[in-house]
Amino acid sequence: MKKTAILLFLLITVSMNAQILSERDRATMRDEILADRFTNLLPKLMDETDFEMWLVIAREYNEDPVMRTMLPAKWLNARRRTILVFYRNKATNTMERIAVARYDVGDNITSAWDKEKQPDQWARLVEIIKERNPKNIGINVSEHFGIVDGLVKTDYDELMDVLPQQYKDRVVSAEKLAIGWIETRTEKEMKLYNQLVNVTTAIIDEAFSNKVITPGVTTTDDVVWWMRQKVTDLGLETWFHPTIDVQRDNEELKSHIYSFTKGEKEKVIIPGDLLHCDFGITYITLNTDCQRHAYVLKEGETKVPQFLAEAFKKGNRIQDIFTSNFKLGRTGNEVLAMSLEQGKAEGMRPSIYTHPLGTYGHSSGTTLGMWDSQGGVPVTGDYPLHHNTVYAIELNTTVNIPEWNKDIRIMLEEAGFFGENGFRYVNGRQEAIKPIKVF
Repeated sequence: MKKTAILLFLLITVSMNAQILSERDRATMRDEILADRFTNLLPKLMDETDFEMWLVIAREYNEDPVMRTMLPAKWLNARRRTILVFYRNKATNTMERIAVARYDVGDNITSAWDKEKQPDQWARLVEIIKERNPKNIGINVSEHFGIVDGLVKTDYDELMDVLPQQYKDRVVSAEKLAIGWIETRTEKEMKLYNQLVNVTTAIIDEAFSNKVITPGVTTTDDVVWWMRQKVTDLGLETWFHPTIDVQRDNEELKSHIYSFTKGEKEKVIIPGDLLHCDFGITYITLNTDCQRHAYVLKEGETKVPQFLAEAFKKGNRIQDIFTSNFKLGRTGNEVLAMSLEQGKAEGMRPSIYTHPLGTYGHSSGTTLGMWDSQGGVPVTGDYPLHHNTVYAIELNTTVNIPEWNKDIRIMLEEAGFFGENGFRYVNGRQEAIKPIKVF
């Protein structure tokens, strides 16, 4: 049995490493993805949101979050003040990508500022605007969607100071366009996402094993830091600090507030523990966010107790109810209300708090509940579902366990893709609690 376990771990490690590219190859893939998005996605988004011009403005080390997603692999930051101008002429089916900057921004955005001819960067921007005379000019300001609210006050004030009045009147929030850019995933990105989810779940599988966990010795924090170190050793990054928590037969179920404010204290893991992790990594352009369960077998046990297995099925059932309600144009609040009502009608106690996932972990797009807003989320929850978007399908259901004389909480989170063919998990989901054999 030990030889089989060792072989399995070796296979997992080889599989993880095989999917992770060298730094140079990652840069190549990032730039290929970006070129595809600029060429094929951006014109479509500008047409759908009816924008002719979009300005993305930021300064070095204070980048607009949208600009961060537009920089090529060799640009780790903007340079000085970088002004990006996207101009879409739908009538001629042309798309200009211009940088009012001293340099081309990679291969996708061409510099249109010669400082020797026009010393004033803002004046050059005005010239470009006048030459094209757009009907509207989108800027990244938004009251409710933080990621697309990246234009700082200084740059906004300077822009408005130099614009002639006729163009000031055309300046509007590019909120819908910027959200579309952030939330929409391409085919190239989805191929990468499959690999990223594979690596994420492989790390969790290894963390929830007797390779890492020795009951009575290993603590929950030990597992957390093992995961952090594993990610670093693989040349990846975590986008949030992982958590490991425990549910036991002799401890009362903690409140949502305790769980979601990371209030769990470090514990020594022992046989009979129901373990839960919350873990996500960053790779090239994307992020994962995953919650899974494992059970530490007691001496004499050969599988997860049936009452826990049945409780876990209820979590899967809430997932099924929820994702079956994903329909194009439905708002997050509508999907949330329908799903909670159906889950409760089946005698369960669900809670749903799903968020957009992709270029950022907690990304822009449709919010489908929050753990402390089960009645709906104003504004972001009213945003409708769009195709080609990814979500962290995050939820839980509370289940009474007579054998433990208490409630437990089955907490699940998986990356899910919503496209023209409906909903699917990016690369499967957990459908049973993982047993950890220690005897």
